Amino acid sequence: MPLKEFKPLTPSQRYKELPTFQEITKKTPEKSLLSPLKKSGGRNNTGRITTRHIGGGHKRHYRLVDFKRNKHDVPAKVVGIEYDPNRTCRIALIEYEDGQKSYILSPVGLQVGATVVSGDTAPPKPGNAMPLAKVPLGTAIHNIELIPGNGGKVARAAGQQAILSNREGEWALVKMPSGEIRKFNLNCLCTIGQVGNRDHMNEVSGKAGRSRWQGKRPTVRGMCMNPVDHPNGGGEGKSKSGGGRQHLLSPWGHAKGEKTRKPKKPTKTFIVERRKKKKR
Repeated sequence: MPLKEFKPLTPSQRYKELPTFQEITKKTPEKSLLSPLKKSGGRNNTGRITTRHIGGGHKRHYRLVDFKRNKHDVPAKVVGIEYDPNRTCRIALIEYEDGQKSYILSPVGLQVGATVVSGDTAPPKPGNAMPLAKVPLGTAIHNIELIPGNGGKVARAAGQQAILSNREGEWALVKMPSGEIRKFNLNCLCTIGQVGNRDHMNEVSGKAGRSRWQGKRPTVRGMCMNPVDHPNGGGEGKSKSGGGRQHLLSPWGHAKGEKTRKPKKPTKTFIVERRKKKKR
């Protein structure tokens, strides 16, 4: 999907690059597949801020996306491609032969009028869901289940794809979008193809106001704060000594780049090759 540039008539338009939305064919969402979405403002059930930089933003409805694809061997026709404000990729509205409608993530190449199906007998075409045991090696996949029947969890953002590289016994070896190679159960469902809206990573909002529409509040650098507010705060001006740039810390004291994954996490056994290889 290409991006459109703007004439620099104002400072906010000088570097702005936004999607053309030319792949979207349906503007109004399916009413039966909408759900209310309450804003948290980054606060938990006691009212304390647990996630910073969240607040405001345009009102949204949540689209009920079918990540399980458990209606096997029932063909469905693609009715339209829609914009989803809750995720970076586009979603496709499909209608099964019995009249039931649902949303799925729209992969690259999926067109209105195409037929998608899930199950063991599904052909490996974009939008079809099938178990890893039936997918040809080297195929690009997304929306992969971690536990059979729990619904897709892996590779769901715009432009993401994983590659089925090999099979060993009852396990499938999948190269993740991060480069990590991980073992999955062969009965886990996945969807064929790469997630659409590949140019999302190249978008440039152009102005701070667009971030506020999305519910993102400003982020202040730690070195601009006082010592009481941040480990990097204090100093006279841009200090590189007393309380300035030398301590790369988060507000809670973790060094940036520090490993945050638990070393004895049970799922460690499923990782065949790490994303970052150790230097010899």
